[in-house]
Amino acid sequence: MTPFDYARAGDTAAAVRMGSVAGARYLGGGTNLVDLMRENIEQPASLVDVTGLGSAIEERADGTVWIGAAARNTAIAGHAAIRRRYPALSRAILAGASGQIRNMATLGGNLLQRTRCTYFYDDAARCNKREPGSGCDAIDGFNRIHAILGASVACVATHPSDMCVALAALDAVVHLEGSAGARTLPFDALHRLPGGRPDRDTELQPGELVTGIELPSLAFAARSTYRKVRDRSSYAFALVSVAAALDVGGDGTVRDVRIALGGVAHKPWRAHIAEQSLRGQPATEASFRAAAAAELADAAPLTHNAFKPELARRTIVAVLSGLTETPMKEMAP
Repeated sequence: MTPFDYARAGDTAAAVRMGSVAGARYLGGGTNLVDLMRENIEQPASLVDVTGLGSAIEERADGTVWIGAAARNTAIAGHAAIRRRYPALSRAILAGASGQIRNMATLGGNLLQRTRCTYFYDDAARCNKREPGSGCDAIDGFNRIHAILGASVACVATHPSDMCVALAALDAVVHLEGSAGARTLPFDALHRLPGGRPDRDTELQPGELVTGIELPSLAFAARSTYRKVRDRSSYAFALVSVAAALDVGGDGTVRDVRIALGGVAHKPWRAHIAEQSLRGQPATEASFRAAAAAELADAAPLTHNAFKPELARRTIVAVLSGLTETPMKEMAP
């Protein structure tokens, strides 16, 4: 591991000042960054510890819920307001990693974690995300866990987070602080598709700090869930995952819906096509199948993940069908 400086930020202004120096990285729980440093994938010159900056989880007067960037994953998943109003988020967090890691990991760190592509971690492999312009060995390599949507000739890696899939579906808003001041981003605009620059994971500017996220006052988010399909029941990343919230009217038609997919793209994939096709349609399995098929119409599977489009379609249908059948009182995890 390359030697580095370490400092703990006393407030947001100090964190941004220290984090804007070349080679600086923000340190949350360290569950991803420290691993990357051990592997010499990340070699920051300095770490700015931001774990003491804002871990509150609170319901606000306007109906929104605020989660500070330093909030631990375990605290978020177990919070009464999250369990009651946004069960998909609680379920997604509980589906990720182990209890010990959830106890350490922070919201901000989870948003900014990097891919778990094996070629990214292997410094003997060609990886445009790790070393721009070197190539992508995953495209012709073992690519079972890789992307089927939004990939490019430069990168087919997937985003690993479960939490981020739920936040994408719930229309969360990301709050940022940087040298130019404060700003917000819709969650769906935070992460990038690879294009020709897969080394850039997000739209954050250099030195920008995630200070928290805001969950909207979305009544039907109380009828939401998260399903993760993986190779084993614990400590495995998603082959495909689905976060969804569904609002069905008294006449049985879909008034509104939110859907996001994990394990299929370089970022949490908001299923806008499926959502658009479902609004105003009957909440039936046939409608769900048609919407899922429309969303996956442009899927481009690789040699070893040709099963993913069908798996994603079936998982979308199963999740939405379950939401039409489950009483509200049973939604909380």
